[in-house]
Amino acid sequence: MVLPARTRRCFLTGRSSEDQGRIFPPGRILPPGATETSVQNCSGCGACVDACPTKIISIRSGVPVVDFRHGECTFCGKCAERCPENVFPAGSAGGFAHYAAIGDGCLANNYVDCQACRDSCPAGAIRFRPRLGGPFVPELDAEACTGCGACIAVCPADSITIKPRRQEVAHV
Repeated sequence: MVLPARTRRCFLTGRSSEDQGRIFPPGRILPPGATETSVQNCSGCGACVDACPTKIISIRSGVPVVDFRHGECTFCGKCAERCPENVFPAGSAGGFAHYAAIGDGCLANNYVDCQACRDSCPAGAIRFRPRLGGPFVPELDAEACTGCGACIAVCPADSITIKPRRQEVAHV
């Protein structure tokens, strides 16, 4: 009987390697600037995959998706530049429609000193505030969060997930 290979993160969190793909909510994370409507134009050529310097884009079911377990999005725009189709419409925001959220499994919330997410956040959206009798606890500013995913890959407890930004409905 061959046991599945376990990463250090799997060992520390008590998850199996099959669980590693389940750290995100259901659905797919599209590259920055792409929308559910615009990805219907995708031919699956993979030009965006080849252009991505951090290698976080892959093609799944004929559509480009982002996997933050491999790294972060630097918002370089190379995926949009190389795309031969209209997957990244001109004038699109180029950002993500989500932000990071720190869950209850966070080591710092459980009295283990860790600030890996803060150290990796290029936007400075994660700060740590002092707590009496224990390590500092994280606070995430959802407005400052770009959704780049830098904090996700470095979290040793896989406690950072993604939440969709709620768009307010304009009343006319």
